[in-house]
Amino acid sequence: MVWPWLSCLLLPALVVSVTANVAPTFLRNMTTVTLPEDLPVGAEAFWLAAQDLDQDALTYGISGSNAYFFTVTAATGEVKLASPLDYETQYWFTIIISVSDGHNNPVQKDMQVIVEDRNDNAPVFQNTGFSTSISETLPVGSVVFSVLAEDKDTGSAGAVVYSIEEVIPSTGDSRHLFEILANGSIILNGSLSYNNKSAFYQLELKACDSGGPYNNDFVIQCSSPVFLSISVVDQPDLDPQFVRVSYLASVAEDAPQGASVLKVEAVDSDKGINDPVTYSISNSTRPGWFDIGSDGVIRVNGSLDREQLLEEDEEVQVQVTATEMHLNIYGQEAKVSIWVTLRVTDVNDHKPEFYNCSLSACTFTPQEAQNNFTGYVEEHASTRIPIDDLTMVVYDPDKGSNGTFLLSLGGPDAEAFSVSPSRVAGSADVQVLVRAPSLVDYETQTVMLVQVVATDSVSGNASVASVTIHLRDINDHTPTFPHSVYNLSVFEHSTKGFVVTDSIHALDPDTGEGGRITYSLLPGNGVDVFEVDPDSGTVTVRDSELLDREKQAVYYLTLQATDGGGLSGSTTLQIFLLDINDNEPVVSGSYSIFVQEEKDNVSVTIQAQDNDQPETNNSLLHFSLLAGPYSHNFSVDPDDGTLRNLGPLDREAIDPGLGGRIVLTVRVADCGVPVLSTEVNVTITVEDINDNLPVFTQPTYSFPVKERDPGVLVGVVAASDADQTEANNRISFSLSGNGTNNFMLRGTVLGSGWAEGRLSLPADVSLDYETQASFTLTVNAENPDPQGAEAAAEILVTVEDVNDEPPTLDSVSLQGIRVAENGSQHGLVAEVVARDVDTMAQLEVQLVNVICTKAGVDVGSLCHGWFSVLANGSVFVNQSEAIDYETCDLVTLVVRAYDLTTDPHFQAYSDNGSLPITIEDVNDNAPYFLPENKTFVIIPELVMPNQQVASVRARDNDSGDNGAILFSILQVDFIAKDGATTPFQGFFQISTSSEDNVFIGNIELVTSLDSTLQGTYHVTVQAQDSPSVGPAQEAQIALNLFTVDQSYRVRLQFSMNKEEVGANLKEITTALAQATRTTVYTVSIQDAESTQVRGRSYLDAYFVFPNGTALTVNELSVTIRSDQDSLTRLLQLGLVVLGSQESQESDTPTVLSGVIIGLVVVLLLVIVIMSAALVCARKSYHRKLSAMKAAQEARRTVAGVMPSVSAIPGTNMYTTEWANPMLNLATKDLGFESQAFSSDLDQISFSSLDDNSVDLEKDKQKIKKKPLHSPTEPDPEPLSVVLAGRKPGTGGQELSFTEAGLNTTDL
Repeated sequence: MVWPWLSCLLLPALVVSVTANVAPTFLRNMTTVTLPEDLPVGAEAFWLAAQDLDQDALTYGISGSNAYFFTVTAATGEVKLASPLDYETQYWFTIIISVSDGHNNPVQKDMQVIVEDRNDNAPVFQNTGFSTSISETLPVGSVVFSVLAEDKDTGSAGAVVYSIEEVIPSTGDSRHLFEILANGSIILNGSLSYNNKSAFYQLELKACDSGGPYNNDFVIQCSSPVFLSISVVDQPDLDPQFVRVSYLASVAEDAPQGASVLKVEAVDSDKGINDPVTYSISNSTRPGWFDIGSDGVIRVNGSLDREQLLEEDEEVQVQVTATEMHLNIYGQEAKVSIWVTLRVTDVNDHKPEFYNCSLSACTFTPQEAQNNFTGYVEEHASTRIPIDDLTMVVYDPDKGSNGTFLLSLGGPDAEAFSVSPSRVAGSADVQVLVRAPSLVDYETQTVMLVQVVATDSVSGNASVASVTIHLRDINDHTPTFPHSVYNLSVFEHSTKGFVVTDSIHALDPDTGEGGRITYSLLPGNGVDVFEVDPDSGTVTVRDSELLDREKQAVYYLTLQATDGGGLSGSTTLQIFLLDINDNEPVVSGSYSIFVQEEKDNVSVTIQAQDNDQPETNNSLLHFSLLAGPYSHNFSVDPDDGTLRNLGPLDREAIDPGLGGRIVLTVRVADCGVPVLSTEVNVTITVEDINDNLPVFTQPTYSFPVKERDPGVLVGVVAASDADQTEANNRISFSLSGNGTNNFMLRGTVLGSGWAEGRLSLPADVSLDYETQASFTLTVNAENPDPQGAEAAAEILVTVEDVNDEPPTLDSVSLQGIRVAENGSQHGLVAEVVARDVDTMAQLEVQLVNVICTKAGVDVGSLCHGWFSVLANGSVFVNQSEAIDYETCDLVTLVVRAYDLTTDPHFQAYSDNGSLPITIEDVNDNAPYFLPENKTFVIIPELVMPNQQVASVRARDNDSGDNGAILFSILQVDFIAKDGATTPFQGFFQISTSSEDNVFIGNIELVTSLDSTLQGTYHVTVQAQDSPSVGPAQEAQIALNLFTVDQSYRVRLQFSMNKEEVGANLKEITTALAQATRTTVYTVSIQDAESTQVRGRSYLDAYFVFPNGTALTVNELSVTIRSDQDSLTRLLQLGLVVLGSQESQESDTPTVLSGVIIGLVVVLLLVIVIMSAALVCARKSYHRKLSAMKAAQEARRTVAGVMPSVSAIPGTNMYTTEWANPMLNLATKDLGFESQAFSSDLDQISFSSLDDNSVDLEKDKQKIKKKPLHSPTEPDPEPLSVVLAGRKPGTGGQELSFTEAGLNTTDL
């Protein structure tokens, strides 16, 4: 109600303003200007353009807090840059532009200046300290240091790329030792070594951007180089080292304990650590002689003795180990060892010593040292003869003169002996020699004693050794026996070594070697039969075989005894041999006898003798018959050896292989001990006579034969004759009986007394089962003897029917069966039955193939092992647990029957049959939700009860009821934006439907939702199957339903009615979705109700992101403006204005009120306008004249040519001289001005986003719009005709003149 009264109060002022002067107005596009930040100071930035209906001179200005950036030429509106722009400091700002005509108050307007980024900044490293320390053991690939360089520019101009320009020291291995990653991390590319490579590295780093436009060129900006210092920290990973390669020193053997000998020194190889080193003796050839202190000085630790080192070159080897005080990086001791040579020098600290050894083998050990020695010598030995068995060595371990000494002899018997040598240096063998042979007498004394004295030539110290000398006796007696003859006896063939006598001994009174007696047999008869022990004199048998009484009964031997001096004596041995049973009986001649079977008798005497002593048991003989195969038919006399048969002999009872010969063995034995015997063979040949008939192997033969098979072998008969000679056992066959003309019989000799007859059909004869099913024949066997009888046997020949029919499968047994999956069934599930009309058919069922299908589609070999088919047709479940309905629902077993006995000339297989096995489903799969790449958004004002707001899809691999899914909502929670959770039950419901085995759960709204709530509905949905048997299985999923309230509702104005917008709705939403990357939810499309915007329509929509957030109107404007392709398409589809619903609705009452007030003002001002017509006509004339001049200028301007002067922001109009800024040329805005309304005053926008007009870039294609005309075409307007007649330029831009307020028709 306030607006009408306010309009009435302002009415007089409006009347005065209209009648006086009209204030200028800025062009509609003077809202936004875009400037590059590298625009030079003083350069032309843009032009201010305004229009004044009164054609007054205009004055332009810029004010506001950011006006210092520009200077403006007040008269022309040219704006130049006064202060440099910086995108990074201020990427947009607002200035106040003003224009004044000198009559009215200045007109002001906010202009938004958008600063475009340019690549005017180089990356800058953010790190403050560029130094670091790393361990030399740092693993390859580890991060050494991280740098960060920032570039304030945007896009590729702000994308930083790092590089290592140089590595110091610049060596071959350090050049690629480090690498810098894209994120600024510097990593180690190789191994470090503080001691072997470098302890310090310096890296020159540089950061460059990826390039961008700057000063009309593509420029890459790089930072100033920075230097990263990397210190390598030494780690204790090396062992210490001795400063010298070897150490050698000398020390006297009498050096006192604690005396210094040598100093060794070792240092830590890790130069950066220099860990202190401790020393120790870890090994020594003489432990305990030396030790070492912490200062590395080796000192004498005990008594030294050079003489103990003679085999070691008088040197002691000491291993010194240097150990660092701290463990190395591996937790072990860092140490090094070296061998030190210490030479011990001699002093005279020993006297000569005696040793019981030879000089070449003596080791001069304390065990070999000895003061008492023993030797031997024969009495009255010659002068200078040495004492035997005396091994004496004298030794002084000192060197040079310290080791020189004298030898002399002492003791009670020193006059009889001497010593050699008399002077010794170091060591020598000592000999004691006979000096006076007369004093060496065994009969006077058997043992003599002397002393050998060794005196040191320097110190005078002496050692004494006693030598005990044993004298040897001389042989002067001869051995003698007590008797001259000895009588002895022994059994013949006594074993070798058998003692004949051990009691015969000789005597010799001498001692020693002279009294030792040796026995021997002098050459003669019997020395090769007997032998004597040389020491004991025992006589034994030497050769048992030669000791034979039958050859020689008595032996005479001479036994000799010899002492050690060669003197000897002898005696005679007379040895008699005793008899033993050592000769076997001897049989004279051979025995072979011939007799006829059953007629002749055997009688033969065995001749034998024995060579042992007569009339003794050793020569008494006894006869016996050894057991044999035929010995029971004979007997032998034990005393005289006569052999006789006990009954008639039968040739056929003898093995045929023996040829009638019987071999008997007769044993001839003596009666001695042990019993000796001899065996003799007696051969008796029994001659054959024809006394046996032939005999068949069986009395009756039965042979089958197949019909229609000529020339085949029917059967074989066999007969034998027991006679053992060919003349008596030869067999021939003959055939008789009914039907013999159909057969032939051929005889064959198999062996002695054996023959066979092969019964067969002639080659041109075959039997017919239907004509005669059997034949009975008689076969005869006879000997060649014409007087002999014959044998007979019966043959039954059966004609067999031929198996010529193939088997068949019983169709009833091939009817389909059903088997449940997943181990539900086991064992036998079906029986395939096969039949054959042949009588001898032997059938088996074979599995030919297995076909696996799922829903009629072959799935390969998945089911090949599920079932097995036995030969008897039994079908078993083979892999019960492997049967899976979801992979295969039908198994087809292809089988056939096979007759094993079918004749090879006929078909043995039946036709293939199929046994279908349907796999029944078991509820073994739980439902599962299918992935959905969807975001569910609830717009409360759009959704109504029972309307779907979301959906889920699920599948169950089971079938039937097992795979039927029922959805339910378990829980609904509302999660507000502040995180608070509130249960919401009963607001949603879900329905279940299915399509192509996919179950769909549609979530629907039960009741209206509160549109003021902002947050997310968290809905938990459960999918459960419905098995007929067993428990149900289920799955759950949680959905987020995002809410979008009405504050995000955006209204888009189009320059067409709602029907046209509806027809293009798909293209419009596609372009909007492409520009915003959102989902577009259309609320409504309606025509504009205002008459001023007749022909337009509104589209209300929400623009929602996948995460549930939505675009506001301002965000939508910026987003669309950033995608020029989509913007161009939307303009072509008629998009005019972007705005919110509230702003557009709030502007509508204002516009309507303004229209009412305008109508009142028009009625009141009609009279005033008529009064001022004359004044206005003059001004109109001047204005139209200016338009004609502009037309002349337009003819000289080629369409599409861009002038070189600056553009008016928001338009393509330029400030060329003669150009009229009122021309409505094609602009680079949204095309809002392209609509043909009655006047500029009618083009008042209902949008609150006038400042959101979008500028297209210069390289985009111009949008061609034709002005709308009224239904009745007026006369052509001259200026429009002129402009339309111009030749188009290369740009193809089309100029139009549609300013209705300026008409030149009356010119």
